[in-house]
Amino acid sequence: MSAHTESHKYQQQRLQAIRSAAAVFAEKGFHGSSTRDIAEHMGIKQGSLYYYFKSKEEALGEVCLFGIEDYADHMKVIAASDQSFESKLMATITSHLSSYRERNEALKVYNDERLYLPEEKRRNLKVLGSGYRQLLEEIFEEGVRSGALRGSIDCHFAAQAVIGICNAWGDLIVRDPDLDLFDIIQKCTDLLINGFRERRTIERPIDQ
Repeated sequence: MSAHTESHKYQQQRLQAIRSAAAVFAEKGFHGSSTRDIAEHMGIKQGSLYYYFKSKEEALGEVCLFGIEDYADHMKVIAASDQSFESKLMATITSHLSSYRERNEALKVYNDERLYLPEEKRRNLKVLGSGYRQLLEEIFEEGVRSGALRGSIDCHFAAQAVIGICNAWGDLIVRDPDLDLFDIIQKCTDLLINGFRERRTIERPIDQ
């Protein structure tokens, strides 16, 4: 077996280990689970798990990184595009919610358990998370400048609100694989762009 083949096989096994750790942490929480649980979920002996993680804490760090890094990278592409505000917002929501379907438990673990990591590892994850929020905030600021949004909007609050809505629905997506992802994306986008109220045309009185 060539070195390249061995490396590819190891990466595939390591990915399986990360997904197993994510599933265990999502179900039992960081403190309620053990490396034995992760090994059993993966179908290997506990001692073999140390080939991928030196500790439960390291496993948590890898799970959190796996959960956030892809959707943070996608945001860079979305923010750099020349699409309209509405298109960028829909692309953001699509990417965010799709990440929950594709990486399911890992993003849930990132949201719920990352505070149990040591400060240095939390700081590295915070850079990714803050970068995501800042890019989304810039999309809102760009929407204000273009006239697509009202000038009085608080762009920081708006960005945090979008992330909060996506995370809330993401948690439901993880728990219910039968949810229609496209339908949720459409409804979240419509709500955030059009709001709750019916838009009515105000009739102006005819001059006498």
